[in-house]
Amino acid sequence: MKKTTRKNKSGLRRTVRNKDRNKELFSASWKTLEQSLIDFERTDMRDWKERLVKSIIGTPAEAVQERFKRTHIATCVILLEIAKTDYEFSSVEKETTHALLKNEFAIPEEDVDDLMKIAEEKRESTVDLWEFTNLINQHYSKQEKLKIVGSAWKIIYSDKKLDKYEDHLVHVLAKLLRLDHDELIEAKLQVLYGDRTEEDE
Repeated sequence: MKKTTRKNKSGLRRTVRNKDRNKELFSASWKTLEQSLIDFERTDMRDWKERLVKSIIGTPAEAVQERFKRTHIATCVILLEIAKTDYEFSSVEKETTHALLKNEFAIPEEDVDDLMKIAEEKRESTVDLWEFTNLINQHYSKQEKLKIVGSAWKIIYSDKKLDKYEDHLVHVLAKLLRLDHDELIEAKLQVLYGDRTEEDE
């Protein structure tokens, strides 16, 4: 009987100790969870605020880029590729490209330099023109695509000479824009000799 009583008391003490230990573990776990939730909330709120700001004003580069349509950037990339095909970008070619973007594609004077900078970054990060001509094909009419080819010829002949690499690239450009050879040559002749229809009349 006495042995049973001692065993019961011993078992009771162990039960109490286990409960205390469990209570301590639960308390520690709860504090850890609580701190984790606080940290998560702080981080989540910070990320949310950053995302909100970016969605409203964007990053500096995005804010500049958003001023231009994707088709304008694609057009500028194509013209820069034509201008730099012979590994030169003379002041005459630069001025011609600048004037074309302003006059033919209605880019405001104060925005042309920014557009050319963005387009050059795009050009350097891609391996070919397909990405840009594909976008043009999706959104431009044939007349608008002919305007791009005509602008390419104007840049090529701005220095009064036709380089074999420039000639090759403009033929590739026409194919990528789904224009036939006759349309390419007609655009070239208009640049060299003007609208022959008006002269005939």
